[in-house]
Amino acid sequence: MKALISNDDGITASGILAAKKAVENLCDTYVIAPETQQSGIGHALTLYEPLRVNEYTLKDGSLGYGVSGTPTDAVTLGLFEILEEHPDIMISGINTGYNLGQAELTTSGTLGAAIEAASFGIPTIAISLEVARDDIKFENGEIEIDFDFAGKMLNKLAKIVLKKGLPEGIDLLNVNIPANPINEEFEVVKLGKRMYIPNIEERLDPRGKSYYWIGGEPYDFDEPGTDGYELRRGQKTTITPLKIDLTNDMDSLKKWLK
Repeated sequence: MKALISNDDGITASGILAAKKAVENLCDTYVIAPETQQSGIGHALTLYEPLRVNEYTLKDGSLGYGVSGTPTDAVTLGLFEILEEHPDIMISGINTGYNLGQAELTTSGTLGAAIEAASFGIPTIAISLEVARDDIKFENGEIEIDFDFAGKMLNKLAKIVLKKGLPEGIDLLNVNIPANPINEEFEVVKLGKRMYIPNIEERLDPRGKSYYWIGGEPYDFDEPGTDGYELRRGQKTTITPLKIDLTNDMDSLKKWLK
């Protein structure tokens, strides 16, 4: 059996090596990821620039492939150029920092890579680890982060997926590991409505022209039973089943149009 492993933190990030280590006793692993940090890029695909693939020696001495593009580019090239056949499972992560709620579903590069693989019918896991410090969310492998518990949970879940596949109607699983877990169980939850309040900082360049940094502070109105609530307040490992088909109630729309 084969696993494609990608991320949005880049080929040198420590989390992708932790994901590889977590499942290499279950299947052959192929690490194909962006060469650079791509957090927040979502499901973007590069169409107007050439893409390059370079071989990397990972810290464990194994071979990885770095793609000069987005997480979606990396998965696409992995599926249709690098690998000879589609893998039995795709893993995106382990991301440094959580991916929670409806807002991050479309902006997260971790989920962008996962959605691309899932769209081709590959059972997919997107997995992220909550970190206590904001300054290490964009690390590139230079900071030591403890992925042991996240790796244990990934191994546990991947074993089930490889044995059973995903339940009918579920395309991928979004998993978030708390910084201080209370047990080794998964809490099945729905997406919360947590979002960021935009914080736009204007600065001046040396010539006096404005430029901007976009950031934000979490605005937390999650309720019990949602991913953000259970992860951040209950310290539970959350797992949310997702489907790519976002089609809503067509009958309601037809009535509305009349």
